[in-house]
Amino acid sequence: MTDSVSATPAPARGERHASWLELFFDLTAVAGVAQLAHLLHGSPGPGDVALYAVMFLAFWTGWMLFTVYGNVSGEETRTWTVLAGMFGMAVMAASVHGVREDRAGAFALAYILVRSLAGKAWERRGEYVPDLPITQLGLGLTPWIVSMWFDGTARYVLWALGLAIDLAVMFTVSGKRLSARVEAQYAGRAASGRRASPKPVAALMDAPHLGERLGLFQLIVLGEAVAQVVAAASQVAWDAALYGVGVGAFLLLLLLWSLSLRHGADGVPMLAWDVLPVRLVLPLHCFVAGSVAALAAALGNAVEYTDHPLPGSVRWLLCGSLAVYLAIAGVAALGSGRRAREVLLLVGPSLAAVLVTAALARDAAAVQLVWLLVLAAAWPRVLLDRLPRTPAPARPSTP
Repeated sequence: MTDSVSATPAPARGERHASWLELFFDLTAVAGVAQLAHLLHGSPGPGDVALYAVMFLAFWTGWMLFTVYGNVSGEETRTWTVLAGMFGMAVMAASVHGVREDRAGAFALAYILVRSLAGKAWERRGEYVPDLPITQLGLGLTPWIVSMWFDGTARYVLWALGLAIDLAVMFTVSGKRLSARVEAQYAGRAASGRRASPKPVAALMDAPHLGERLGLFQLIVLGEAVAQVVAAASQVAWDAALYGVGVGAFLLLLLLWSLSLRHGADGVPMLAWDVLPVRLVLPLHCFVAGSVAALAAALGNAVEYTDHPLPGSVRWLLCGSLAVYLAIAGVAALGSGRRAREVLLLVGPSLAAVLVTAALARDAAAVQLVWLLVLAAAWPRVLLDRLPRTPAPARPSTP
């Protein structure tokens, strides 16, 4: 079982790349990320940020399950299964705009159907993924089903509970435990005399292909950030302040692209190739993508305030999203074998500067704040070229 994914290395003979079907499916990610960013427009409060985090994680989970299905299935991928999942993801994206009014039920129902479709796809293949236990364990869906009978905050809390259960399963259910569960279920069916079915087997992932798909998702998120800045700039007067914010935003996104895709792996900044199990890489990828998408919305908001001090909520969103990104980069660097002192040097000054700015720079203009974030992101990027490369640790085996 391939237990880790890697950044796409130099193409090798016979290496598989994303198919036209997979790229078509990824268009739902384009639509979904764009819609989710609208939850953070204006001056978002803590409740808006929390709802965004829950809905982004749900949307990303649906995308990830079908991405892994296509990765394992290869040429045996059922086109109509993927297209049905794509339709469900599109409904989720379309429901975001009115989620606080009358579309929360549609979002929840679409998520339930997407998860169910993905589960059926694995059932038909007679396979399970040891490093992705939620393909077999659907306990996290229960709160989503219950939420159909609730409204408002209670509904969102149930969504968060379901996602928390899925994350707990990802981190606590080992490959051995999942294999034992599958064995027990198969033995139970055989003992009950029910119709025999093939014994499920562990699925083998195509690591370079999955790494490419994860990197493409990060490109989609970065592209949405560019779109947010462009759309906001088209609606305001063009003056020196706007030019400063626009150039700074472009450089900031360029630095994040470099850290995530040139100095990282699988879209995760500072992650070395092929060193962490899938069950750890995937959450890191999700949190990085979510932080960059939030930063995209914040940059769009900042453009609208080029002539005025930024509201506190926008300042915190800008700094907080970059702080999350930097913190994940530090975790990835540690997991890739870098020494703690080296990691602290790489991200510590930038993280501290961003958090202090969020707390104290109450009267900062958008151009000042954006350029400070540029400097914060540039620090680890410049330092990476000067620090010696640390040999990657041995590949971990699936527990």
